[in-house]
Amino acid sequence: MRRSVLIASASRGIALANAKVYQATGDRIAPTYHTMSAPDGFLSVPSDITQPADIGTTFATIAEQHGPVEVLVPNAGSTRDKLLLTMSEDDFTSVLDTNLTNAYRVAKLAARRMIRLREGRILFISSTSTLYGQVGPSGYTASKTRLIGFARFLAHELAPLGITVNPLSRSPTIAAILNALGAEEIEGLAAQVPLGQPARPDEIARAALFLTSSEAAYLTGQILAVGGGAPMGH
Repeated sequence: MRRSVLIASASRGIALANAKVYQATGDRIAPTYHTMSAPDGFLSVPSDITQPADIGTTFATIAEQHGPVEVLVPNAGSTRDKLLLTMSEDDFTSVLDTNLTNAYRVAKLAARRMIRLREGRILFISSTSTLYGQVGPSGYTASKTRLIGFARFLAHELAPLGITVNPLSRSPTIAAILNALGAEEIEGLAAQVPLGQPARPDEIARAALFLTSSEAAYLTGQILAVGGGAPMGH
């Protein structure tokens, strides 16, 4: 069965990998983009998810082309890594707005439409940093931790309506770190992972596909940690 899938902020990295993996199953994919260029081969929809009116237009466009959104995967994310004493309030709140408030905005509109269908899948992308902590990305980790709490709240609220909500906690991935870190730093991260290497975007994407598939229909409010064994025990 081909589903209508909205992958928010999917111009590159994990989000684009998600779009490709879902498309390979035959789903109808609509990745949104804002500041980055649109990915090729999809119904790409320009959308600023910080603007509620823009999000409404996005959902209407997708419904007209692909049908009402049945699977939502918000991917917008940012970090401004600083120690507490050097982090401004603007830095902190900006990261929370991007990673948490924007997820709330798209989930609210998606849920309204899924309720009419009496089914749906919502998947939030969190981080394994919420499980064991790191030095520096306090705003990022705080936002991703809150995202897990938000997902569990929604899971309870929407379960009677046939909608599942799950957070996926991902480890640092090659796509996310290569441009920012050197070879020695990447090797240091890999040494902390029992499987010995950072994740690839497609590995995260396949886990996301499972959590939103019919095989995972009885899973809701569950954290799936995709971290090469690093988060084990948490």
